[in-house]
Amino acid sequence: MFRICSRSIFSFFIVLLLCNVPATAAPDGKALFMSNCASCHNPLKDATGPALQNIDKTFPDKEWGYKWVHNSSALVAAGDPTAVAIFTKFNKTQMTAFPQLSNDDIDAILKYVDEFKAPVAVAAAPAAGGEETESNGWIYTVITLALLLLVIILWRSNQGLKRIANEKEGIPNEKEIPLYRSKLVIAIVAILLFIMAGYWLTNGAVGEGRQQNYQPLQPIYYSHKVHAGINQINCLYCHAGAEKSRQAMIPSSNVCMNCHKQINSYSGGEGAEAHILKTAEGKLINGTEQIQMLYKYAGWDPAKKDYIRDAKGNIMATPIQWVKIHNLPDHVYFNHSQHVKVGQIQCQRCHGPIQEMDEVYQFAPLSMGWCINCHRQTEVKFTENNYYSVFEKYHDELKSGKRDKVTEADMGGLECQKCHY
Repeated sequence: MFRICSRSIFSFFIVLLLCNVPATAAPDGKALFMSNCASCHNPLKDATGPALQNIDKTFPDKEWGYKWVHNSSALVAAGDPTAVAIFTKFNKTQMTAFPQLSNDDIDAILKYVDEFKAPVAVAAAPAAGGEETESNGWIYTVITLALLLLVIILWRSNQGLKRIANEKEGIPNEKEIPLYRSKLVIAIVAILLFIMAGYWLTNGAVGEGRQQNYQPLQPIYYSHKVHAGINQINCLYCHAGAEKSRQAMIPSSNVCMNCHKQINSYSGGEGAEAHILKTAEGKLINGTEQIQMLYKYAGWDPAKKDYIRDAKGNIMATPIQWVKIHNLPDHVYFNHSQHVKVGQIQCQRCHGPIQEMDEVYQFAPLSMGWCINCHRQTEVKFTENNYYSVFEKYHDELKSGKRDKVTEADMGGLECQKCHY
């Protein structure tokens, strides 16, 4: 009886364990497509490679499709007619092999592209009533000026009535002195002018060289909100030097072309993810036209899907003259890698909510006081950071409980020669 009960209990626990094992998640076709295929393929139209929607119906069979994705060059080398036809049609561009993709992954990608629908362009929604909403600020200005004029009229009327009453009662009226000749008024105006001039000069001297909120026009309208925000492209993909060197680096046009060889239009998306491009002044921007401008700079022919070359075979590209926004004085040393890699500071700490900006502007003042305050307040990622392993004193004090944090100020972050040398 005991053995039967033991076996029953053991079986019951086994069933419970099996029931709690999570099911294997199905492959995410969209994620797999974006990470492996999107740089060369578009679901709906030919790009560097063929359009992928319903392409599986052109395959001789399903197994052939798996072989093509895993190693297309092997099929071309073997003389497979379908493989050779595709290879020849697309300028003999060799497709990257993807042996790491399982058959289930490939099926998920094909399912995603077969169900893909072209995004619908979203027009700017008009204000209620079909008219643009106008500011009512001018109404308040008119009302304020009218009330001020009424006060002056009433004051002058009161003065006039007072003079008439004094004359009837035989009380002599004092000689009225114009405001512009009043010593009290002149003294008050002089003091106010002196204070305002001092404030203006001091404020101008303190802010010399600073350009907070500076937002210049760029040769191409580039939206960080679309790229870093909506599409979640990592900052380091374009600004590769931010983690490795002093300069963050502005990407060249060929970095843009990694994606825009096949992304040649912008519709704004659809539904909740729809985003209309506008300037700071509210002017609508045609995203597709901006991509065409990129092609001119990069020397790309979208019709031939190839670069335009001169007689020597050199690509006819022109550097994009981006306007620098964040500028520091020449006598200031700033190292991006020191902050991004060692200090593990997020880009938004200095550049603001960059993932929400269409047109980038200088978010922080970048003044010496602003930097010093950051060094005083920011806790250093001191543990599990090999860069700070030589500071044994601070490590021992943290372990013993003598201190609970280490700031950049403790590491010499307030010393002049840290930034000026």
